[in-house]
Amino acid sequence: MAVHTPDWVKHAVFYQIFPDRFARSERIQHPRGIRFVPWGSPPEEQGFQGGDLLGIVDKLDYLEALGVNALYLNPVFASAANHRYHTYDYYMVDPLLGGNDALRELLNAAHERGMHVVLDGVFNHASRGFWAFHHILETGGNSPYIDWFYVNNWPLYPYPADDHTSPNYAAWWGLPALPKFNVANPGVRDYLLDVAAYWIEFGADGWRLDVPEEIADAAFWQKFRTVVKQANPEAYLVGEIWHDAVEWLRGDRFDGVMNYVFSRAALGFFGAETLRTDYQPGGYALEPVDAMAFAAAIDHNLSLYEPEIALAQLNLMDSHDTARALWILGGDESALRLCVLFQMTMPGAPCIYYGDEIGMSGATDPYCRAAFPWHDESQWNNDLLDYCRRAVALRRSHPALQTGGHETIYAAEGVYGFLRCTEGETLLTLLNTGKEPAKVTVPSATWLADDTLCRAVWGRGEYVSRHGRLDGVTVPPRQGLVLAPVAGHV
Repeated sequence: MAVHTPDWVKHAVFYQIFPDRFARSERIQHPRGIRFVPWGSPPEEQGFQGGDLLGIVDKLDYLEALGVNALYLNPVFASAANHRYHTYDYYMVDPLLGGNDALRELLNAAHERGMHVVLDGVFNHASRGFWAFHHILETGGNSPYIDWFYVNNWPLYPYPADDHTSPNYAAWWGLPALPKFNVANPGVRDYLLDVAAYWIEFGADGWRLDVPEEIADAAFWQKFRTVVKQANPEAYLVGEIWHDAVEWLRGDRFDGVMNYVFSRAALGFFGAETLRTDYQPGGYALEPVDAMAFAAAIDHNLSLYEPEIALAQLNLMDSHDTARALWILGGDESALRLCVLFQMTMPGAPCIYYGDEIGMSGATDPYCRAAFPWHDESQWNNDLLDYCRRAVALRRSHPALQTGGHETIYAAEGVYGFLRCTEGETLLTLLNTGKEPAKVTVPSATWLADDTLCRAVWGRGEYVSRHGRLDGVTVPPRQGLVLAPVAGHV
């Protein structure tokens, strides 16, 4: 079947926001007596710091200046958890975030700026407060909703006395707060599919799908795609899958996945000397790799998918589910900068996790979910912020970096180089992980006529192709270089 992914995703630079910790707006009038943890307090698993959706609206100028044009929001629906993966009402935006009206304002304000907004969909499980599960708790086996979940025996024990007692109903990872939906039940399917369509019709531009492999039902996800694409043919569907995802990316389910395969390879190459190898995001090992192994990993990952899919992958370095990239890289800012430039020059939509651009760091949950330090700009790494702004601008100003093909052209001695090509533009990116300047010879016969001038659009330098190669191309230590042929200079 023909594969189509949303065109806008190919031109997108995403920014992932954990709503409780990004920004708090004074425009939301909470009922008297509401108490939040003070903004900027050390992050904890429990407790709310009071970020909200109007806070995001208030910071759109900042996001626009960064250059991002798409937002991915962690869950926003009514929940008793600060991360909101415990949904109790799928049709209500959490009042602490400002409710449905706040989401409407955010969508309108973002769309006016040409920004898209993708929501997080948690459809494998609900919370103990979800109305159908609550009905079962109140009425036991007499509830007409008994088959909406997987109940083993009675009475239910939704609040076990200790962490060693498993719930007597199916729950995600055995967590009693997260009862698992029986998606085989037609009522459950209809409900979830209605939710999926409702928020797209409301104005959201897509869904990020939480733990989709837990719903091992291809027909459900095929129908999910159908109802979403009927509501908006250009809605983006991206799944949380931590490994190769060929079966999910054949054009009948998702448009892309959160590309953790991409991030593990990049962290291993650019951060080889400082990498925290004892950390295993998602249970997958992080290993230092050399240029040849890195090139092989990247080429393999790209070879698995149609070009249309490769251009729609969500290329991230970290997320709310991992430690922050700077922490994983042992605090090595030069490695993070190389990762960012790699993101911005590769096929797929790059995604910045909120605060990475100013140097926020932290280990795994909850430390990766700290409040954005709007209250204290002394915590900002403004040089890194400027670097990220320029890297984003580079991507957005060159069509080849958005929709061009990819070809590895150099991999040796700590340097990785690749081409991005469209009919109208060719760019060569070289990334040097070494501590010394690298002088490399790049073959050019297949993509560049002899005596053609190539000039840096990132970094410095210009070179002329002769005898089918670019000789003596110098890449500074721990930096990148992007070259483009100069039209009319042959």
